[in-house]
Amino acid sequence: MDFESKIISREVSQKLWEMEKTVGTAESCTGGRIAEALIAIPGASKYFKGGIVSYTEEVKNKLLGVDMLLMEEKTAVCEEVAIAMVKGACKTLDTDYAIASTGFAGPGGGTKEIPVGTIWLACGTPDKVITMKLTEDYGRDINLSIATNKAMQMFCELLNEEESTKQPFEG
Repeated sequence: MDFESKIISREVSQKLWEMEKTVGTAESCTGGRIAEALIAIPGASKYFKGGIVSYTEEVKNKLLGVDMLLMEEKTAVCEEVAIAMVKGACKTLDTDYAIASTGFAGPGGGTKEIPVGTIWLACGTPDKVITMKLTEDYGRDINLSIATNKAMQMFCELLNEEESTKQPFEG
């Protein structure tokens, strides 16, 4: 884990500790890397409940409740699936927050409509989820590293926003 990632992980850890909130992950293309970033700081068991690596549509459906019809219509690599993964992870893992990823890290798997490097990230609560779309292909390892860092940054910003308003992050 690079230095910047450790700083973000530490900041997320501190905020979750102070807020006494929990988080879980629902990862497809990142394969557990976001969970790894969350547990990089000692004491993570206080706020990290677990993660689901949902590499297939079947697992997204059975464990996270993502609608098969949605994945058939829009594919598993879309904003709506990332949002559903966050909501499903919060429910399945009984957490306040969840972070999700779904995409084509490469080198294969992409299509003309959804090329390799397309990764949807999402984080939030069962009531409100924010998303980010990555579209550049730098090769599998770099794509996964960027996706993990961006997911952690996005989650940290969400926590900062909630802390600054001193109100729950609700929709």
